[in-house]
Amino acid sequence: MDNSMDNMQVCETTCIHEDIVNRVKDKLPDDETIYKLSEFFKVFGDKTRVKIVSALIDSEMCVCDIAYLLNMSQSAISHQLRVLKNSNLVKNRKEGKVVYYSLDDEHVKDIIAQGIVHITHKGRGE
Repeated sequence: MDNSMDNMQVCETTCIHEDIVNRVKDKLPDDETIYKLSEFFKVFGDKTRVKIVSALIDSEMCVCDIAYLLNMSQSAISHQLRVLKNSNLVKNRKEGKVVYYSLDDEHVKDIIAQGIVHITHKGRGE
């Protein structure tokens, strides 16, 4: 996939389609929602967090299990879980001395699944 600016196609003239612009403008989310959404997607900008979320799609797991699975320290996993929890992507429950993490809801699974569909989709001008 070539992302160079040389392949960008732009209008050769300036004309504003006001009807389209106004219709779209009315449907755009407000600035606060856009900000929250951009912050939400930043969470997926870290491969360790994506791996953790992907692992939790299959089963709830404790920090020890996730650390072992990803070959990382428990403190590194705990840090990433804190970020995921603060973003409402994972939740936890305590059972005795063990804390288990799971996806916060089915939407999280859907987000990952849709992302995979998107990046593996063929036929977008390739």
